[in-house]
Amino acid sequence: MNNIYQPEKRKPRLLDLVSQKIQTLHYSRRTEKTYIGWIKRFILFHGKRHPVKMGEKEINRFLSYLAIKKQVTASTQNQALCAIVFLYRQVLNKDIGLLEGLIRAKRPGRLPVVLTKAEVKQVFRNLTGVKRMIVMIMYGSGLRLMECLRLRIKDVDFSSNQIIVRDGKGNKDRITMLPGVIKVPLKEHLKRVWKIHQLDIKDGFGRVYLPYALSRKYPNASREWNWQYVFPASKRFRNPNTGEQGRHHIHETAIQKSVRKAMKDARIAKQASCHTFRHSFATHLLEDGYDIRTVQELLGHKDVRTTMIYTHVLNRGVRGVLSPADRLK
Repeated sequence: MNNIYQPEKRKPRLLDLVSQKIQTLHYSRRTEKTYIGWIKRFILFHGKRHPVKMGEKEINRFLSYLAIKKQVTASTQNQALCAIVFLYRQVLNKDIGLLEGLIRAKRPGRLPVVLTKAEVKQVFRNLTGVKRMIVMIMYGSGLRLMECLRLRIKDVDFSSNQIIVRDGKGNKDRITMLPGVIKVPLKEHLKRVWKIHQLDIKDGFGRVYLPYALSRKYPNASREWNWQYVFPASKRFRNPNTGEQGRHHIHETAIQKSVRKAMKDARIAKQASCHTFRHSFATHLLEDGYDIRTVQELLGHKDVRTTMIYTHVLNRGVRGVLSPADRLK
């Protein structure tokens, strides 16, 4: 008879189950962090009660509190709702009802901020090096900031003049153009990145994060050149779980700060951000006569109505209407 004591296995915590489910569904790390943050806030709001003991009434109270007391934006409230719905449907397998009576945050009908072509040139004059290259790709290809920073070597096709955006918003891939003006400086930049990568390998490192657990399927892929980031960070990082060192991409805050400073130095009085260059990309294509379906495809919009917002910020008006004041001589 075996009398060896077998310790009872600890049940996984709720947030661990959430993380496991998110990773199984191949959601991004950022989504995982955001969802867990909102689920924590939901639980703390209700005095640390377990979600399985709560339901539609408690969810409505929390989301209404965000809208009324915290006055969050509609997108923020919707983000919290998505996290909680994910918890109940994907992890707890519990029906939460129709959420009737939920007080929704107001969604303002704001138009996107767009720079003129002259203003874009002014901003570029106040940017240098890699940061200028990143902003130029955002404007010239219509990429979001994180889409640009997460580019891998294999995603840039110089021969076909195109960029493949992997796992964009909504986990969708799309193809957009590679601006001709960036090709030569980008090739020179990649030569420098190659040398950095070779030094990292020589020192026993040279690894990058691979999505979808590819590192387990292909153990050596994380050190291969084609998987390296186009815009690597200047310093290596250390994985807190494995202790392994690698090199991540440039942090988004570095680009955001540079864009704010460049806007200030250019004396442009618009509330612009990195995303403004994506808005400007779409608007300027429409100004140049490209059809809206083409712009929709390049931006990766699911619905053309999302793309149509840019027709309202064209310099010539929605239908090319000339102001009567401009007819006065």
